[in-house]
Amino acid sequence: MFKKIFYFFVFAFLGLIAVILFNTFTFESKQLDVPKAEAVEFPETSLQHFRQAIQFKTISWEDTAMFDPEPFLQLHQFLAATYPLADSLLEKTVVNDLSLLYEWKGSDPLLKPIVLMGHMDVVPIEKPQDQIEFERRVGKLKSEMYSTWEVPPFAGEMKDGYVWGRGTIDDKVSVIGNLEAVERLLQEGFQPKRTVYFAFGHDEEIGGVKGAKAIVDILKAKNVVPEFVMDEGGIITKEKVPGLLVPVALVGTAEKGFVTIELTINLPGGHSSMPQKETSIEVLAKAILALRENQFPTEITPPVQAFLDRIGPEMPFGQKMVFANLWLFEGVIKGIYEGSPAGNASVRTTTSPTIFNSGFKANVLPSEAKAIVNFRVLPGQSSEEVMARVKEVIADDRIGLAFSGKIDEATQVSPINSFGYEVITKTIRQHFDETIVTPYLVVGATDARYYYELTDNVYRFMPVTDPIGFHDINERISVDSYYQALNYYYNLIKNSSE
Repeated sequence: MFKKIFYFFVFAFLGLIAVILFNTFTFESKQLDVPKAEAVEFPETSLQHFRQAIQFKTISWEDTAMFDPEPFLQLHQFLAATYPLADSLLEKTVVNDLSLLYEWKGSDPLLKPIVLMGHMDVVPIEKPQDQIEFERRVGKLKSEMYSTWEVPPFAGEMKDGYVWGRGTIDDKVSVIGNLEAVERLLQEGFQPKRTVYFAFGHDEEIGGVKGAKAIVDILKAKNVVPEFVMDEGGIITKEKVPGLLVPVALVGTAEKGFVTIELTINLPGGHSSMPQKETSIEVLAKAILALRENQFPTEITPPVQAFLDRIGPEMPFGQKMVFANLWLFEGVIKGIYEGSPAGNASVRTTTSPTIFNSGFKANVLPSEAKAIVNFRVLPGQSSEEVMARVKEVIADDRIGLAFSGKIDEATQVSPINSFGYEVITKTIRQHFDETIVTPYLVVGATDARYYYELTDNVYRFMPVTDPIGFHDINERISVDSYYQALNYYYNLIKNSSE
């Protein structure tokens, strides 16, 4: 009897090894094999145009009273003067005074159009809090004293092979890159077979309601059903995918949701010399700590599964074996991804306390405390599920819970067996040697989410390599990346017409 049991486990073990090895050896690359495209030489003026575009202070402020439309109008004038063929030959619509929609009519009206996106607005420059408060008091909050930047953030300065400035990455490279490509194609007499729309919003950084959402409403009224839409989102990285020695192009096929919950509590206050057994601050602090210590469970969602399926075959053998047998090693992969902030954001709904307000004097116990907690929600989960879990984890009826601000549910997942994904992949592989292309879950928010009203095929990719300073000081993009982006947009338009 013992021998039978022993042989059973031996054969079971050997069978398991055989299955693992079979899956590993049949886990083949899914990358497109396409010939390299010949690089188009763009003139130096193309770089000058980009640097000039950075000089327009098209800032989106959360406080609408601080918003200044004039730089946007000046940027419009600059674009019209710099790209005269695009301005005269494409049909241009100004949306809500500040966003732009161009239509380049194709020769074949039976083909579905494409939409290429970007946004003209940028986030504010980071300043010390005491400086902000000072400027607010004297009514000069828009003044410029950027002590933390190595270069003036709106100068479009060249330094160390980079163009520096707010908006170089997010997202004027898409706006200028597309228009440079269009102007060049028009000079060459090219006409696309399918209509191409270029949609440039002015308020992406504060939600995109007056820009992208309004543009979608216009296209919807015209019964436009795009073949695909491409916005910012993913990048090319040589650094962010452990285990791979070649660059990886991350093409966003879905976005996480954005949900914010406000926590409030009111308890008796009083003099600090005679504190209650529990104070409002400590009760709320315990609630926040409970949320942080009881994170949402990890999950491999469809876009992450597709990501693993694309990078797995390119890994060294040991790691390839793990990725090829997700049914067995899913826990290992989740554990690896939990180990970094970016990886963790890919496999769970994240919990981020961002604001805590209470108290006004050192010797007074505040009766009220408030906190804001932001959640970035995985596809397949809803805002109501987030709220239900928060209530369950806190388990304290004294704490009031309410949604705060705008709720963006997680988007649907765009298909990867579509014309749009294939042409984006083809164009990447034509221009970026040995680059692995993979679907990707975008953990932030973009204007692209509005376009699901028009099509299922919504993608997010910006053809730049490891940009520096995204929403941070010293934002910059390499000159090489900029010219690669021009080539990418140029050929994406041409490939979309094939």
